[in-house]
Amino acid sequence: MVKIVKAQRPWKNALYTYVDQHNQSKVEYGSGLREQIVTDLNYLMERGERQTRIQAWYSEREVTPLKSETRAKLLRIVRETEDDVVADVRLHSVFFYEKRGVTHREDVISRERLTVVRDGDAWLIVNIERLEDERHPLNEPYKDADSHHEAPVPVPSTPLINYGVYSAGTHSRAGRYEREAAAAYADRWWDSGNPEFTTFAVDCTNYISQCLFAGKAPIHYTGKRETGWWYKGYVSNREWWSYSWAVSNSFARFLNTSTSGLRADMVERPEQLMLGDVIVYDWDGDGAFQHSTIVTAFDAGGMPLVNAHTVSSKHRYWDYRDSYAWTDNTVYRFYHIPDYF
Repeated sequence: MVKIVKAQRPWKNALYTYVDQHNQSKVEYGSGLREQIVTDLNYLMERGERQTRIQAWYSEREVTPLKSETRAKLLRIVRETEDDVVADVRLHSVFFYEKRGVTHREDVISRERLTVVRDGDAWLIVNIERLEDERHPLNEPYKDADSHHEAPVPVPSTPLINYGVYSAGTHSRAGRYEREAAAAYADRWWDSGNPEFTTFAVDCTNYISQCLFAGKAPIHYTGKRETGWWYKGYVSNREWWSYSWAVSNSFARFLNTSTSGLRADMVERPEQLMLGDVIVYDWDGDGAFQHSTIVTAFDAGGMPLVNAHTVSSKHRYWDYRDSYAWTDNTVYRFYHIPDYF
């Protein structure tokens, strides 16, 4: 990754302005932007709708936004000419807010592809494409049992394999679920992938499964990808894992039906969740779950804050109403992992 350094290229001034406006809109949207740098009308319409929703959301949560700090890194220049540039950037946004006298911090990392075009002496951002999206993930890296989309080959890795774990086809660590260990693992790896495991392009459920495993959740190895909950590693030049390990909808289905090993009780309200519990998200309300998170903290009102991958997030408010993926039809399932397996 290349850090952005001012004055290297004139078009980068548009990026600096874009980041400044992003921070401003997070805290004081509607106060008026000093300079219009984005001309992507689809993006502006979507952002306007989202920001209106967020202002109401802050009020409902009794939250006062304090400040937003965004660090941008240039990942790749896809094309660069004298008149236009296409560049991939990584945006790490740190948002501070106050609730009931307590200051909270939320981190979100996103990647975007910006198209910047010369307009006389100025440069304008004419197109913004989100490269990671909770709603419509790009390059689905696996095939769900209910999906008709074949999967490209994942990036090879050297997973950590404890062969004792898989003896007799089941995990040997029956006992107490270590919630604090699961949450600590989630905080340790929220912004990157553990190199001992495969990292998927759509990584949310793989990450949650690793967190549960770190909390001593027992593997249920069946040898069949459509059953059980397992990650066996790199075998005969192929990665092996169950769909429930890596696909949100399969993960939710497994938690609904499992009666031994890793299992969960579905509860009605987020307030009933504890550290290390899980939330899954169906953005369209059509019964297919597309995103998974794990509870890693609580706000001053006792509501869950969650971590996630794909769009890497740490201590994000559980309902995701600030996400571009969220709709009025969004359905949640709240899963409480029992204290003992």
